[in-house]
Amino acid sequence: MSIEKELKKRILVLDGAMGTMLQAYKFSEEDFRGERFKDYPTPLQGNNDLLSITQPEAIKTIHGKYFEAGADIIETNTFSGTTIAMADYQLEDLVYELNFQSAKIAKEVATEFTLKEPHKPRFVAGSIGPTNRTASMSPDVNDPGYRAVTFNDLRIAYKQQIEALIDGGVDLLLVETVFDTLNAKAALFAIEEVKDERDIEIPIMLSGTITDASGRTLSGQTAEAFLISVSHISLLSVGFNCALGANLLQPHLEAIANKTPFAISAHPNAGLPNAFGEYDETPEEMGAQIEEYLKKNLINIIGGCCGTSPEHIRVIAKLAESYKPRVFTEPILESLQ
Repeated sequence: MSIEKELKKRILVLDGAMGTMLQAYKFSEEDFRGERFKDYPTPLQGNNDLLSITQPEAIKTIHGKYFEAGADIIETNTFSGTTIAMADYQLEDLVYELNFQSAKIAKEVATEFTLKEPHKPRFVAGSIGPTNRTASMSPDVNDPGYRAVTFNDLRIAYKQQIEALIDGGVDLLLVETVFDTLNAKAALFAIEEVKDERDIEIPIMLSGTITDASGRTLSGQTAEAFLISVSHISLLSVGFNCALGANLLQPHLEAIANKTPFAISAHPNAGLPNAFGEYDETPEEMGAQIEEYLKKNLINIIGGCCGTSPEHIRVIAKLAESYKPRVFTEPILESLQ
């Protein structure tokens, strides 16, 4: 049961937003803390990754809803699962456990669905977010040479996350929402380190973020430049997620689709946020835009980011069934089968 073989057969569907689904639970500070962290000295509300420990049933339920909707791949609840991001909550020491537990929960749900429907194997992608710091830019306009984090800081933090995700049972790793390519390179470097040390292979998905109408990532790269700068790594897929709705993301997918032997992925937002920061695009509206990707044979993996729900994924999965996947010829994949 390899994801590489499945990708050759059909378009695979990634899940939708975890944060959007968690918001519906309206968890209080006490809910985030649970019994274990009830006396913790810092506020913990908003730390969604922590819920894999304090509210595991909610995480499990959300994963199950996405699989029921037709997803082939779910992401672990670990978008902020590094010591760098967890420093905001003074929870750096919890990073290994957070990632391990999140992976374990997701894998349990995936195994359950695969056993029920062996013709449609389910996969778990270890979600590796960008952290809240940039390695190639200064956060201080008055001091452009300053860096809040170094490549080595990121490499060490990512390595810890990656080891825990693999120990917890993920099938692949997803380095996503890349706004600074140097951050992503630290994550990719750490993955290669772990692969070498453990003598293992694990597929890697890489997903950048085009931040606005400029058509560039935050660190200034166009879609094509981003692709070129990461193509030395053996990737399962490359693509884009977040920031834009499906229609605005399309030209950037078109820019890379015929320039790479890797599979192409996309998980756009449900449109652009309204004045209240909410996403209004209905599953049908989003589906109509994503069908344009399918008609143009642009993608191999499709899902949703901010504002998407199991209903969005249900519509997308149904559409994907009617189309053939984009043909790709990743030579490295053959050795993984």
